[in-house]
Amino acid sequence: MLTDLYSNALTDLLFEKSDNFIGIYDLSEERFIRVNPAGVRMLGFSSERALLTDPVRSRSLRTQPLEGEHWTSLIERIIGVGHHEETAQIGRQDGQTFQGRLIIRAFTAHNRPYALIRLIDQGRLHQAERELDHSVRRYEAIFSNATIGIIVGDQQGRIVSANQLADQLFGYAAGELVTLTIEQLVPTGVSRYHEKLRQSFNANPQVRVMGHPRELHAQRQDGSVFPVEISLSHFRLEEEPYVVAYIIDITLKKGAERQLLAHRDHIERLNADLEQKVADRTHALLNTLDQLEQSKDELAKALVAERKLGELKSRFVSMASHEFRTPLTVLQTSATLIEKYAGGDQQDKRLKHLNHIRASVHHLNAILEEFLLVGKIEEGKVEAHPAEVDVARLVSETVADMRSTLKPKQTAQTHLSGLVPVWLDPSLLRKILVNLLSNAVKYSGPGSVVTVRGTCTDRALTLVVQDQGVGIPEEDQQHLFERFFRARNAVNLAGTGLGLHIVGRYVELMGGQVSLQSALNEGTTVTLILPYGNHPVD
Repeated sequence: MLTDLYSNALTDLLFEKSDNFIGIYDLSEERFIRVNPAGVRMLGFSSERALLTDPVRSRSLRTQPLEGEHWTSLIERIIGVGHHEETAQIGRQDGQTFQGRLIIRAFTAHNRPYALIRLIDQGRLHQAERELDHSVRRYEAIFSNATIGIIVGDQQGRIVSANQLADQLFGYAAGELVTLTIEQLVPTGVSRYHEKLRQSFNANPQVRVMGHPRELHAQRQDGSVFPVEISLSHFRLEEEPYVVAYIIDITLKKGAERQLLAHRDHIERLNADLEQKVADRTHALLNTLDQLEQSKDELAKALVAERKLGELKSRFVSMASHEFRTPLTVLQTSATLIEKYAGGDQQDKRLKHLNHIRASVHHLNAILEEFLLVGKIEEGKVEAHPAEVDVARLVSETVADMRSTLKPKQTAQTHLSGLVPVWLDPSLLRKILVNLLSNAVKYSGPGSVVTVRGTCTDRALTLVVQDQGVGIPEEDQQHLFERFFRARNAVNLAGTGLGLHIVGRYVELMGGQVSLQSALNEGTTVTLILPYGNHPVD
């Protein structure tokens, strides 16, 4: 029947969203007929229905409900006066109690008397009062009773607060500092300069120590000046900026420093003669030791360099003797055989040996080109020239070009995903792929599979070349990118030991990374990660 009471949207909003208990009490039936969600929670009930059907709390919020004449008198007073307030002990469903402020207003609807009851938990007010009291106590302990001077100023430099020690440091009576400005505490000669510093701090406030490395001084009420250390912090209150200065009088510290300096000077003078004598006597010995140490370091460096050079020469001689011997032998043999095929009907045999000669010359030229290329790289004459590259097309064309070198039943596969046009040096990238594919084909047997994978993620191109070849001994893998190095299980195969070295230097020029995983008789996987994020991609 009270539907009309809640038809107003604003009334529903206030009733449902209030943080305090609000209930509608039927004075005729002496029971609650509505309670808002906050009230249900305040009394510890799971729902409004559970509260309204509770035989005790649906009729009275008090821990000890009124009875008899007291109850009748309260009802008559509420109806007669229309308003009633009191503080009472309120009981929750779980038996716990709390002090609550009851605010009761009577009203009539459909000729029936009702009361709007609002209950405020006094415990929250008491808690807020305790927290405020604790906050004040902490303020007193931290600010008022601090063992350093603390001054708070506004943006215009007016002092708005100062603790007891600040009053004492500057020689003012309690409360006098808040009538001054910060510049009145600064020595007269630097007050204008300090005002500019204050404005600069307001423009860019930050927690910091003032004065470093200069010495700071402050001015007392009597005009005397004393040395200080000052640290600054800042805060905002109601959108207004404030500055906090923490001030320490370092007069005693400065006196102690002067005494220490004087004492130090005296000790230094006493030790000066002795130190000079020791210095003179040991000077020659120190020079000798320095020269010996320098000679030792230079000798050690020379030995290391010579050892590395010897190893490099040994590798080069071994590689050159192996790589040059075969094509030179072919050249000599083919030239000798050509002389024997003088007849006109033997032209096909002559062509066969001429092709051998051309292949050997090509092989020798390739070896010399690798030597020259390594020299250019070491001299810094090779640079990366990024351009827009269709990586998928470049990889596919390179793999297609290499198919003619495959062994019987050997296959080359590509798995490319997410590749987009990127900015890289296409020439260096193609040479890297050719080198890695040549190695994969060379060191894998007939019927094996060479796989190239490529993806673009996180502004980097990742290429993986995997084979099913002889693999590389673990102890040799750390040297693979060195010049002229050949793995021990590959010395009988053609190669200069420069391929992976060149690959590594090319990747370095492109700002990327190269890694290698291999196991004997299980194959080798080389992974390239080449960034392209530093160049625009249209």
